[in-house]
Amino acid sequence: MKLVPRRSNERGHADHGWLKTFHTFSFANYYDATHDHFGSLRVINEDRVEPGTGFGTHAHREFEIFSYIVAGELEHRDSMGNVEVMKRGDLQMTSAGTGIRHSEHQHGGKQVHFLQIWATPDTKGLTPKYFTRHFTDEEKKDQWAHIVAPMGGDGVLEQREASGPAPVHAPLSLFATMLSPQGKLSYAFQARGGSRKGYVHVIQTSGYNAGSASGAHVHVHGAEGGPVELKEGDGAYIMAASGEELAVENVGDRVAEVLLFDME
Repeated sequence: MKLVPRRSNERGHADHGWLKTFHTFSFANYYDATHDHFGSLRVINEDRVEPGTGFGTHAHREFEIFSYIVAGELEHRDSMGNVEVMKRGDLQMTSAGTGIRHSEHQHGGKQVHFLQIWATPDTKGLTPKYFTRHFTDEEKKDQWAHIVAPMGGDGVLEQREASGPAPVHAPLSLFATMLSPQGKLSYAFQARGGSRKGYVHVIQTSGYNAGSASGAHVHVHGAEGGPVELKEGDGAYIMAASGEELAVENVGDRVAEVLLFDME
């Protein structure tokens, strides 16, 4: 297993006053050919939007777009007629398909902190769809909560609101955990073609920080070699063979909120 760190302060970054954002991959005015996409994963933006502001109505097509709410409230409106206020624990997926228009605004009196995640669909020309799921902190506590899974998989329901993971038209699964201090989790990659890609990201839950990563502190390692140290905002690319196991250990003094992608 090969692990390649992606440090928080090396991500694309912009402070617009109303919006503070980090880009793991090339996005908007940030471009880096070495960090453009990974497998079907195209965007991981960690956004903080101030009260009374947000993203006005704009168009998307041919992307699977997720909003993972960390703190605060986010109001979503779209051209399919969906209007929803999302809170911590909510995961919303828009399958943009042939085209949708939507807006996202902070709701309530506090800043909203969320991750915007895009994946490239494995089929083009799809009819746009909208899904919402909710996962409590307890469901994520010291275990991997399966929050996104490929369409058609076991337990994946193609309903607007349902239990289980949100469906995605891409060979990608997403897991989330709230890992307690001294806690440790493992995950085995199962690859059909002999190899698998992954990405792990530590959410910046303790507050906005454009400098060197701080906050929660985890070690990520495979079966061999020393661990890769990650703090809030840090991530790591993963290249794994079938059956190889990734371990994530919380070596800090606070809960670490961690996302893990498994994809072709």
